[in-house]
Amino acid sequence: MLITGLSVAAGLAAAVWLGRWLMGSESPEPGPSMRGRTVIVTGANSGLGRATAAALARLHARVIMACRDEKAGARAARQIRQEIAGAGAGAGAGGELLVRPLDLSSLRSVRGFCDRITREEPRLDVLINNAGIFQCPYMKTEDGFEMQFGVNHLGHFLLTNLLLDLLKRSAPSRVVVVSSKLYKYGEINFDDLNSEKSYNKSFSYSRSKLANILFTHELAKQLEGTGVTVNCLHPGIVRTNLGRHINIPLLGQPIFKMVSWALFKTPEQGAQTTLYLATSPEVKGVSGKYFGDCKEEELLPKATNDAVAKKLWDVSERMVGLI
Repeated sequence: MLITGLSVAAGLAAAVWLGRWLMGSESPEPGPSMRGRTVIVTGANSGLGRATAAALARLHARVIMACRDEKAGARAARQIRQEIAGAGAGAGAGGELLVRPLDLSSLRSVRGFCDRITREEPRLDVLINNAGIFQCPYMKTEDGFEMQFGVNHLGHFLLTNLLLDLLKRSAPSRVVVVSSKLYKYGEINFDDLNSEKSYNKSFSYSRSKLANILFTHELAKQLEGTGVTVNCLHPGIVRTNLGRHINIPLLGQPIFKMVSWALFKTPEQGAQTTLYLATSPEVKGVSGKYFGDCKEEELLPKATNDAVAKKLWDVSERMVGLI
């Protein structure tokens, strides 16, 4: 069975590789220059966040890499600088990369990060809420929130609210929220947001991603007329370390690796919709929308429910101590 599975996976991988080769280079077209603009990317030391930070640096942005692990962030920044220089741009080419510590599982850390940003940065043109945790065992944040809801939604909720004044002063500016198509399987249960009555790691992830979209929906309404836009996106299925909490049987790992190589997007491919929403003039003034593969997509009614979005906003404000 294992040999048969490996053979099928290998054949599939070869077919996809051939298709990619026939289609030509996977390298995306460079975007518009971001020179003179400051961008914050959360979770920027690996995966989608790193790919996003690297692409923005190539566009000459001032990129603030907000990372839970400051050493890993510094290492990623150093590697990105080397990659840009090695691509023929020369030493010192590209934008500025700064690493700042941010632990989204700690409201204290979020507040400290925002205090520093508002002290040190005269402007903020784009905030990219990228970091996330995926299907982890049940655990709680420093403040006692279920980890996936706490990091994916509440941490970014507080971060965005504390940086809104700076974004408004820098308008036109943008907020980009990385969600997931898995939002479709989530529900907002106001009686058990902390999953203390029951916990399912898949459902809880989907709920946090639905919360991201409802947050975007309500924030867009509140930002009307300010010059600040907010949009959310699904990056696709991407080969990153986001799935580190998923236990794959040892014998199945070779098959999974082959299939993921063949079918999943690279981080650079997965970052394209984020970069599109952060930089493209095509979405200037567009707000409150959901995108996939750089195109607007329709949402299920539960993701655009005004009453649920407003109630979630109000509850979230109380949970993070904004009111």
